Amino acid sequence: MIKAEEYCQRRERLVEKLEDGSIAILFAGVGKKRSGDQDYDFAVNRNFYYLTGIEQDNSILMLVKADGEVSTYLFIDEKDEKVEKWIGIKLTDEKAREISGIENVCVRSSFDGKLDASLGNNMTHFGEIKKIYLDLESELKIDERKSTREFEEEIKAKYPSLCVEDIHDYVMRLRIIKSPAEIEMIKDAINTTDVALKNVLSTMKAGRFEYNLRNIFEFTVKEDLNAGLAFPSIVAAGKNGVILHYPDAQDVIKAGDLVLLDVGAAKGNYCADISRTYPISGKYSDLQKKIYSIVLECNKQTAKFIRPGILLKEVQDFALNYLAEECFAQGLIPSKDRIRDVYYHSVSHHLGLDTHDGNDRDSKLAPGMVITCEPGLYFKEYGIGVRIEDDVLVTENGSDVLSKDIIKEIDDIERILRAK
Repeated sequence: MIKAEEYCQRRERLVEKLEDGSIAILFAGVGKKRSGDQDYDFAVNRNFYYLTGIEQDNSILMLVKADGEVSTYLFIDEKDEKVEKWIGIKLTDEKAREISGIENVCVRSSFDGKLDASLGNNMTHFGEIKKIYLDLESELKIDERKSTREFEEEIKAKYPSLCVEDIHDYVMRLRIIKSPAEIEMIKDAINTTDVALKNVLSTMKAGRFEYNLRNIFEFTVKEDLNAGLAFPSIVAAGKNGVILHYPDAQDVIKAGDLVLLDVGAAKGNYCADISRTYPISGKYSDLQKKIYSIVLECNKQTAKFIRPGILLKEVQDFALNYLAEECFAQGLIPSKDRIRDVYYHSVSHHLGLDTHDGNDRDSKLAPGMVITCEPGLYFKEYGIGVRIEDDVLVTENGSDVLSKDIIKEIDDIERILRAK
């Protein structure tokens, strides 16, 4: 659990990056229409959540920095007993303060007036406001008729002298280094993923559908009342295992197939991202074992290679070269430069509040970053796809595989499947 003190520290670090004479505004977002009068399940904007811990839709964070002073405001919907009878209990001011550590909690309907009062003459009681920061990484819907982009244009039209700057990268640079509490949340998500994968292993057999295994995994995750899914589960058997983001999970799993699962639970919005590849019949064939062994050793060696001071590109090059050398030596490809025919994705990405936690591939790895390690090989002609993915913490002196307890050794997997 992340405490209010940590959210306060995060906001303080962000404010240090802001210019004096500025206002920063971040939105939680609102639900998106699905069909008719139904919305998709609401998912809070992760940058807003990172700075507040608040998951309630239609909420707003406003930070004012002027003349060396800082004022922080949180805007949430006013409690309405009639509305709550239909859609659930809203946060009280007291609960919002307890979660976020923000003292100035205001009703959402007062936001426009508060902003206009702050920007009317580009002056606050603190001093002159010259810049406004908005999170413009994606077009977030912030009320029924307005997105962040439309809000930006509205601000520019109303206050043409005001400079508008995107704050997204500022927040992402904070998010990329995980605190001890965040690492524990990721570990919790990994442990839940492990339990769900064990349930899959204990029930898988030829003749079942891919969606049966997906449903077992997801039911187990959701049975843990504090867990959700990090992303839509991928369960791909046989020939479908060569499709990286196989979307269907409709096919029958046949005897002799490998089943590739790319899955993850989420705890407190922090994600796990794990891939394992199992033999449906309980034993890997000789060819499956050869391919699996190359991927497994690449997974282990690449995890050892991860350390502070290197780039994700260097991690990718290490894995690519390893797979090329081994596949050529084992006669699986005609030359090393053909490795991209059978390995066509990156070996790593950042992990955290999003499964793909930002897109910063140009910064050197540093202690506190959590990244994936996911080599794979995909042979369409054999109907064999193998991916083994772990979640790895970058430490002061190297790395720590956070998901090391989720079994991946051939002997361990076959032993469990024999004992069913």
